[in-house]
Amino acid sequence: MKLFFVHEQFGTFGGAEGNVQQTANELKARGHTVGLMHGSEPSGTEAVLQEAFSPCFTLDKKNNRSRVESALKEFNPDLVYVHKMADLEVVETLVNSKTPRVRMVHDHDIYCMRSYKYNYFSRRICTRAASGYCVFPCGASLARNHDQGFPLKWVSYKAKKREIQLNQQFQRLVVYSQYTKQELIRNGFAEKKIEIHVPIRKQQIGTNHSSFSDRNLILFAGQIIRGKGVDVLLEVLSMVRVPFECIILGEGNYRAHCEKLCHKLGLADRVHFKGFVLQEEIKSYYLDSSVFAVSSVWPEPFGMTGPEAMHFGLPVVAFDAGGISEWLKDGYNGYLVPWMDRAAYAARLEDLLLNKELGRQMGERGREWAAEQYDFTKYIADLENMFEQVIAEAKDQ
Repeated sequence: MKLFFVHEQFGTFGGAEGNVQQTANELKARGHTVGLMHGSEPSGTEAVLQEAFSPCFTLDKKNNRSRVESALKEFNPDLVYVHKMADLEVVETLVNSKTPRVRMVHDHDIYCMRSYKYNYFSRRICTRAASGYCVFPCGASLARNHDQGFPLKWVSYKAKKREIQLNQQFQRLVVYSQYTKQELIRNGFAEKKIEIHVPIRKQQIGTNHSSFSDRNLILFAGQIIRGKGVDVLLEVLSMVRVPFECIILGEGNYRAHCEKLCHKLGLADRVHFKGFVLQEEIKSYYLDSSVFAVSSVWPEPFGMTGPEAMHFGLPVVAFDAGGISEWLKDGYNGYLVPWMDRAAYAARLEDLLLNKELGRQMGERGREWAAEQYDFTKYIADLENMFEQVIAEAKDQ
């Protein structure tokens, strides 16, 4: 098959980019031809692009219709596989091309004007479909502008409804969880088009077990943005009454705020921000930890870092938010804590730090369950079968 990946940016900044790169490499190894159309290309990624994709086409910041049409004509794919893409001109051109299309839904961007499905001020999780409520009283029409210039930007409700309508015309939508599937259905997507495939990253799967050393190491890995709740985790840690050390891996626009809060709470000698760490280097942190903390307060579409930590025999403690409850079973492979209940979270961390045998038992159950449920080879094979089916259906029409 000739498969054309589409993604709005490329690099090693997050789970979506890792998924694009690794899936393409595996499909290429199976004899498929994979091309890429992408947006911003940060320096240093050229070799990665050339290794995984041939050819590559670059999008501009706007007026991309002719670029998309030209790329489709040159590459002539059997199927287009879209990941994150907010440029509606690109999406509309792909829809109008009549080339078979599959969309990977990584998060809430398609159907949420805020993109993170919770109220910025109260942090309460939203359970509504996109509607006029998003404009008022939610106020999602005004959002932070992360680009240069004015700090706020206008988000169009009309454009969001158009984005939903365009994506409803894809032949399949791939999600990580039943939770995200239900969110799509809530927003008018056909249930029969939605398939659940979980891309646990291959390089994360380990055969060694965590040490549960006397260091009492609590590990967090992920983006340091407000929805990931690192500030809430720090407040939790300030309530933990047993000796511990915490390492926080990752970068994000909320890091400076969290580092200041860390000092304010008197945790600077026990909590260490290590910044961005390459995937192949994270293993050593897993193997030296006693518990993995997922502090997300936004509704996680899945929460990929949790099952990845489970592959190393680590118990997980997390808030019950979004799709996390689909892989974290309270009292079985860790603890699922009521949303934003800081005291309960601190108590569960203490339980695992004081009782290492309990942590080992939970971690081993989680490791066996994750190995059984999330097999990357099966994930790729299932994608191949789905792509072939979508292509065959298009030929029959």
